Amino acid sequence: MDSQSGTLYVVATPIGNLGDITQRALQILQQVDRILAEDTRRTHQLLTHFGIKGSLVSLHDHNERQRIEQIEEWLQSGLSLALVSDAGTPLISDPGYFIVRELREREFSVVPIPGPSALVAALSVAGLPTNRFCFEGFLSSKSTARKKQLLALKDETRTVVFYESSHRIKGCVEDLCEVFGDEREMVIARELTKQFETVLAGKPASILDLINADSNQTRGEFVVMIQGADKELLESKVSSHQLLKELTPHLPTKLVAQIVANLTGESKKDLYAKALEMKL
Repeated sequence: MDSQSGTLYVVATPIGNLGDITQRALQILQQVDRILAEDTRRTHQLLTHFGIKGSLVSLHDHNERQRIEQIEEWLQSGLSLALVSDAGTPLISDPGYFIVRELREREFSVVPIPGPSALVAALSVAGLPTNRFCFEGFLSSKSTARKKQLLALKDETRTVVFYESSHRIKGCVEDLCEVFGDEREMVIARELTKQFETVLAGKPASILDLINADSNQTRGEFVVMIQGADKELLESKVSSHQLLKELTPHLPTKLVAQIVANLTGESKKDLYAKALEMKL
């Protein structure tokens, strides 16, 4: 790539408290020729607060592919660009993945300007193991699909982290109670760095009680964190395949499927199909 080409800066912005913006982020936002923003209105408010007059261009999930050629043209002409999301670090459950991937493949310079991230902020105060964790972004908005996703994570030994919205948080915790039971520690961080910041910790059922008792606990933006499964217990746990193999010769297939579903939380329909195959 031509050494005279411009650079795309991926700039983290505050998730709430504007005092969290870094000096380097302010410097870059002031210097670049154009700012690619998920929501130009919100970014305009941020820039105005810090007295920055930036040239804003809308860039979100629905127009990333249409913008790529224009962005490449700007960079080739030597312009510098900043990519920002509504809040936090771009690409972390926010737009920008397509643009960054394409520009890196085309050998343009892409430079991170690190700063606030709801994911990292929440983990730092959760009191859960953080040496290993997995981030799932946003789970499905539908309860049935969400429970399937949670079931797939039930044996995950790392701390599980995902984002949730205000209108789904109660249903999400209800699904967590059903899928995970009341054995794991869970932490919900709400409105981090903002006026009504709250961190709830406890077993899923106790957190659900707190949410039901206080409607304010369903307002805002959420990071949900769940303690990973105990590795030793997992290693000693009998698999659904072993259970089916032992029970199928002695009990009706429908009953076998129901028993194993109750013990493992797996789909009764899928277990029934597997049990039938074993009888063939």
